[in-house]
Amino acid sequence: MKEALKENLLGALENVMDPELGIDIVNLGLIYDVDLDDNGVCTVTMTLTAMGCPLAGHIEQDVRYALADIPEVKEIVVNIVWDPPWGKDKMSRYAKIALGIPD
Repeated sequence: MKEALKENLLGALENVMDPELGIDIVNLGLIYDVDLDDNGVCTVTMTLTAMGCPLAGHIEQDVRYALADIPEVKEIVVNIVWDPPWGKDKMSRYAKIALGIPD
């Protein structure tokens, strides 16, 4: 997959907000990988801030909605994984500043 397309996919995912924290899922470090195969199947490997997150379905739907506008994407597969576990160390500097977490 071309780097520019990957940036485009990640840019679209920056529009998906974690409803509890008010920060996008990319800067929170919840997106582990985004891949697009030759058939247009976009696979998003991501985690959530907590297992059993009541908003998991909502966030997954927002991911699908955000990627649906990209012409190369024909199908979207969202894999929610728990390994490696998410931690504050995965957050971008922007997210840490926004949430008042020391770097």
